[in-house]
Amino acid sequence: MSFLSVSVLIGAVVIVGLVATCAICLTMEQIQQTATDLTDRLSELAPYLLLAGVFFLIRRFTQGPSQRLSREIGIPITDEIFQIEGLFVAHLQNLAPELLIPVFSGFYMFGFAFLLVAPIALYLLTPALRPLKELLVAYILNYAAGAFLYTVFVAVGPRNHLAKVDGLMYQFYPQTSDVTSVVSENTDVFPSLHTSLSVIVLLFAWQTRDLQPRWLRIATVITTGIVLATMILGIHWATDVVAGIALAVGCVYFARYIVGIAENRLGSYQSQDAEVA
Repeated sequence: MSFLSVSVLIGAVVIVGLVATCAICLTMEQIQQTATDLTDRLSELAPYLLLAGVFFLIRRFTQGPSQRLSREIGIPITDEIFQIEGLFVAHLQNLAPELLIPVFSGFYMFGFAFLLVAPIALYLLTPALRPLKELLVAYILNYAAGAFLYTVFVAVGPRNHLAKVDGLMYQFYPQTSDVTSVVSENTDVFPSLHTSLSVIVLLFAWQTRDLQPRWLRIATVITTGIVLATMILGIHWATDVVAGIALAVGCVYFARYIVGIAENRLGSYQSQDAEVA
């Protein structure tokens, strides 16, 4: 199965998941209420969407040079990570029933893509746009920090370092390597961005639990599955997961701070314009 075929399959799963999630978490009244002023909402979000688009475009074109720079100046830390946690991932992998390996592989490939997109759709269709603004900024901060750390620190996952750990997802679904080889290198390990991005979504789901309690339950299950999958599938060390959780907390905190400053300045400008008018 080619990269295009796998990508189309992931896209189809995400679309089905989005439709189901909106049906579960939103009422028709909510959708209709926000759909009537969708143009205004998108206009308000435009600076954040533009910032995210420009950032990810720059990231796309700098990924190659960043990887080459990492090979020259990167600090090898695989041995240090192994000294910290030893065979923890190997033991965890041995505890996981073979029957659940396809399930964890699904969490890693399909659940992760769905989890990144779903809150964007949900928050766009709910009255307050502040959570979506903060979420977009948190995504940007996360990827920026990840790009920096992947350049500075060079490490390989347990499946590439320990004979006792197998790359189970690639054994069961070898076609998934077509996707992972395009979006990341074997040394993109510390921290786990699958973990950090998933935990970011979960933290926002917790913050908006009063508005969307069902989404919190969905996000909790999928995030837990993804975090466990990164280790059970032999892709990340437990150290990478802990670092990813810490990164997520930091990104959510600073995203709130940055959006708060931006919104306060925007409010000041609008007040000045109103006084002039």
